[in-house]
Amino acid sequence: MDKNIGEIHTIVDRAIDEAMVNGRFLFKCYDYLKLAKWTRRETNDFIESTTAANLSNLVEELDDYLKGGDKTLKEAYGHLSKPQARKIRNYLYAILEDAWKYHAERKPGRRKKTSAK
Repeated sequence: MDKNIGEIHTIVDRAIDEAMVNGRFLFKCYDYLKLAKWTRRETNDFIESTTAANLSNLVEELDDYLKGGDKTLKEAYGHLSKPQARKIRNYLYAILEDAWKYHAERKPGRRKKTSAK
């Protein structure tokens, strides 16, 4: 469990860097979680982690920047054009959405009733 958590933190951090610096959007969170067969608990640990919280904060900052933002945001994200910032924001939000979607799909199943015939 700890290996997966540490691994996804590293991957998400690299995905953020790659998106912000090079404009490349390589990481598909849902595909990663499904391929690695993450459990609901592990996914929940990621969703509640500081990495996911930082990702959410970054999305909010980009939202504010796109709406005009204050001087600090313009200074921080001024190197990005509005279309670039929008693409990055959508990509980062998609990472969070994928985690939420996978978490919702991994609900425990119910036992099937067997009829005595």
